[in-house]
Formats: sequence, C-alpha cells, structure tokens
Amino acid sequence: MTAAGKLLLSLRAALRQVADPERAPQMQRYTKSAMPYHGVASSSARAVFRRVLGAAPLPDAATWRKQVLGLWRGASHREERYGALWLAGDRRARPFQDLEALPMYEEMIVSGAWWDYVDDIASHRLGELLRRQPAPMRKAMLAWSRDHDMWKRRSSIICQLGFKADTDLDLLYRCIEPSLASKEFFLRKAIGWALRQYAWTDPDQVVRYVRAHEDRLSGLSRREALKNVGERRPLHRAQRDGGQTTRPRS
Repeated sequence: MTAAGKLLLSLRAALRQVADPERAPQMQRYTKSAMPYHGVASSSARAVFRRVLGAAPLPDAATWRKQVLGLWRGASHREERYGALWLAGDRRARPFQDLEALPMYEEMIVSGAWWDYVDDIASHRLGELLRRQPAPMRKAMLAWSRDHDMWKRRSSIICQLGFKADTDLDLLYRCIEPSLASKEFFLRKAIGWALRQYAWTDPDQVVRYVRAHEDRLSGLSRREALKNVGERRPLHRAQRDGGQTTRPRS
C-alpha cells in the first residue's frame, strides 16, 4: 500500500472514533452532498487533521501533492476530503505553493464541483498562488473565467476575496465579464460576493461598476454587491430576482 493510502486509512479510522453517526444525515442535507459524512463536528475534525495529517512527512512538493490527491481521490466521506483541503493548506507546504500545484487544485475544483470545496480552494489556495506568481496566475484565471466548467469560472471570480486594496480590479472585472449573462446561481452569487468584498475597501468603485453594468448584472449579483454600500445604492427600479435565496450560502 502506498504512503498516501496508509495516511487515508489512518485518517478514516481517527474520524470514525470521534464521529456521531446521528449527525451525519443532517450534515449531508445541509451541504446537499452526494458523498456521505461520518458525522464529525468541525472542531473535532480539525483536531484529527492536526494529529494525523500534521504528523505525515512532507519532505518535498511531489510527496505533498501525492498525499493531498491520495486523500482526495480515495475519500469515501466528506470529512476525508476536508482533510485533503487541510493538508493542502498545511503550513509546512507553504514553500510548495507555486504554479506546479495549480493542476492539483484544478482537479479538486472540477471533481469536487460544490461550494464548500471550491470556495476554500479558490479564496485561499488560488489567492496565495496569485500573490506569489501574479503574471502566470493572472493568465490562468482569465482562461478559467471563460472555461465551460462553472466551478473554474466561479474560482476565477472569487480568488481575490481577501485582497482588499491589493485587488487587481482589471482582473476581477475581466473574470466577471464572461459570466454576466449566466443564469447559474453560483456564478451570479460569486459576482455579487466578489464585488461586496471589495466594497469594504472602495464602495464608490463598486457603485460605479454596478451602475455601469446595471442592465447586465442579475438582481442577485446587484443586491449582493451593494450590501456593504448602505445609502449609496444607485438602483431605483424594481430589482429582478437573480437566484433562489434558499440555495447554500457562500
């Protein structure tokens, strides 16, 4: 058995020890997950990840990527994939966060194809890569913004969520552009979320953008974008509903 396979079995056994199977169906319903849960609370899962995954040797980038993908591909329950996300962000892996890790994150985004996985990878892992290698990552995110895969497009839009004043507005707007006409809830939500986050830094800029694209932005995207703007809201006409508010929150 490979080292990654042994690590997965150790993680699975440790998660089962602290699991509450009665919680599992409720957790699965909340995320609308096709993959079952063990029923492990977030705090308990993090403790398991620190103990089990934190002890796994990570001598080089190749080993780290093999371990992360081994957990991801072999997971039978959602908490095991959360473990893969935790290992992807392990502090020991900071020197390995470069463009060679992007195919790994792309696989996780495309195969995971749901908000809880994608948003963690996009806002944390892709954002870090963008800070470290802005030119090639900018090119990659522009390509992702036009990809047929919705989750890659969402990732390109929200990869700068924590950038504040360092936000590359040209990149943000160019990543939003191909999805403005989309009726996909998760793309409309991503557009509004990204704009809302930047509004904490420059609300006037967000108001200007919303006003300039009022006829193309969905009602959902506009409402999300302007949540932090208060009385500066520039829209007076009735707003169209851009998506089902009962869907999982971002």
